[in-house]
Amino acid sequence: MTDPRSAYDRWHLAIETEAEATSPWHALVREHLTDLAGTQVLEVACGRGAFALWLARQGARQVVAADFSRSAVRAGRTLASEGPAPVPRFAVADITALAFRENHFDLVVSCETIEHLETPVKALREMARTLRPGGLLYLTTPNYLGPMGLYRVYRAATGRPYTEVGQPINRITLLPRTLGWVRSAGLRVLAVDGVGHYLPFPGRPPMDVPLPRWLRRGARALALHSLVVAEKPKAAE
Repeated sequence: MTDPRSAYDRWHLAIETEAEATSPWHALVREHLTDLAGTQVLEVACGRGAFALWLARQGARQVVAADFSRSAVRAGRTLASEGPAPVPRFAVADITALAFRENHFDLVVSCETIEHLETPVKALREMARTLRPGGLLYLTTPNYLGPMGLYRVYRAATGRPYTEVGQPINRITLLPRTLGWVRSAGLRVLAVDGVGHYLPFPGRPPMDVPLPRWLRRGARALALHSLVVAEKPKAAE
């Protein structure tokens, strides 16, 4: 069996490091983020660090950028060294066994991660553990309730299993399932949003159909890129 850490080290080494985080899920998180001034922030599965760098420059007291892959963390440190301060503190960490204090962070961010895990709920409970009471989790995952889910079924039926950029584990995530996992970790869902309404066509890349904001809200259950914002309840609640 392939060692997951080695697989992700190779995966990150094969991908070019981007100077800015421009993906749809990062844009979703930006839309919903509260004021970061004076906060303690953890980004879990930070990849090569572009979004962690953006977070560090929004006035947070500290940003910790953690990833399972050593090669990703090295790339993040290199990227941070090439730009202005402030920069995150990078760390190698396992999302299912985080070496951070309980009730410590005001904000935990994890983008496009739990679908690549054997134990998503265990990871969510670990992130919840590190949040202070009243702290917020910003979690993005793919949502295969829409046309892209049907495309996955089509690929499997034609003997060409769908993969997400060649990652070792590609769990099928559906928005209701993600919400259930979040709630099972003891967190209270505050907001749900989604972008990315794609029409897949065999033999060429899916076509993104942009929706106006007023229509996007009603169609979020079918969007490929989902965001869940959840709160760790305070002890008296």
